[in-house]
Amino acid sequence: MTGPGEPVGPVGPLWMLAANVVLWRRYGEGGQGQRPGTKMFKGGSKVYVHDRVSGWEDCQVAGRPRHGRGYRSAYVATRHLHGFRSVLVRSPAVLRIAEYSAFADEAAAREAAVVAERIAWELRSCAWPYWPHPEPCHCHECLTLRPHR
Repeated sequence: MTGPGEPVGPVGPLWMLAANVVLWRRYGEGGQGQRPGTKMFKGGSKVYVHDRVSGWEDCQVAGRPRHGRGYRSAYVATRHLHGFRSVLVRSPAVLRIAEYSAFADEAAAREAAVVAERIAWELRSCAWPYWPHPEPCHCHECLTLRPHR
């Protein structure tokens, strides 16, 4: 219970990981289908990772949802995120949603960003190892390999 004059949420800024949701993700039989973003977040939207679940298989993130206003917290598969980087979050809205961070300081956040990026790439590349990509493919790996026009 908090009384009058006591802080409701975290007092200071927290170190978290910022990441972007992949523009397109593969799904379905052999990964032959493609969907933009995730159910909760649009492709390319920025989310703040404040905890990891089951050894980086999933992340608990805070971000602006596809539908609605404000920030929401959700569990997202790590393979649906890319571009991990450490950031010092000062936004009161994000701090209210996140409530805590699993990353104690800047060094821990930087180290976790490198690990998360590597694991996300491994999870994306191992999802359908024996199935070819659909034609044309818009998944994250194919978009990063394609030259800009």
